[in-house]
Amino acid sequence: MSALPPAGRLVLGDVCSAVEAAESLKVELGRCGIDADVNGGYGLAVVSVWTGLTVWSDGLTFWWSTGRLDARRGRVLYAWHAATEPDRAARRVAFRYTDLRRAYPLPAVMVEAHRADPL
Repeated sequence: MSALPPAGRLVLGDVCSAVEAAESLKVELGRCGIDADVNGGYGLAVVSVWTGLTVWSDGLTFWWSTGRLDARRGRVLYAWHAATEPDRAARRVAFRYTDLRRAYPLPAVMVEAHRADPL
């Protein structure tokens, strides 16, 4: 597998692993001020962003839950974005992140702990 280009941007036809794609998304999320963790295995990678927001990658695409249900099928709806555009995917994920941060804020104990020791 090839390494990501210096700018972290893939172009159509580039081949990368799921973890490399997920790491590129993590970098772009960081530029949006969003911390995330990447874990990979079995040809897939997951970017853990927030409660209810994990982004999956197979190296070609990213996909995540929109938080909506298809009433007809009773299934969760997913958004997806090409791994060749991690910056644009990160902006879309950031919108979902903002909604979830409002719905599930940090507990007060964690906020106070972070203020006391912000790393």
